[in-house]
Amino acid sequence: MKPCPVVHFEIGCENQEKTLKFYTEVFGWSTSKAPHNTKLDTGSDQGINGHLTSLGHEPHQYVQFYIQVDSVSEYIKTVEQAGGKLHIGPLPTGLGEFFAWMNDPEGNMFGLVSKKE
Repeated sequence: MKPCPVVHFEIGCENQEKTLKFYTEVFGWSTSKAPHNTKLDTGSDQGINGHLTSLGHEPHQYVQFYIQVDSVSEYIKTVEQAGGKLHIGPLPTGLGEFFAWMNDPEGNMFGLVSKKE
């Protein structure tokens, strides 16, 4: 099995303005508005970029990391066979990719992302 890299992170919040101010002032990150979120540019070639979003429902506060896989649907099966559970998805991102939220056997949440559902 080939390794699957962590390629993106997401921060959930209720108050985007307050939360964006925190991350930009404390860490020097830059932002750009997207249709359903605000992109976060960490300004480093040593890390990954992410986005900040307000879902409008629970969970309001969360931090999510996304693992790039060949096919979200296939990896959902693999995760479930290993004792994990599907939380939501697969759903389109609107950027030509698909994602799903999964729980590991201990209940920790993580995301899967791929160009292939």
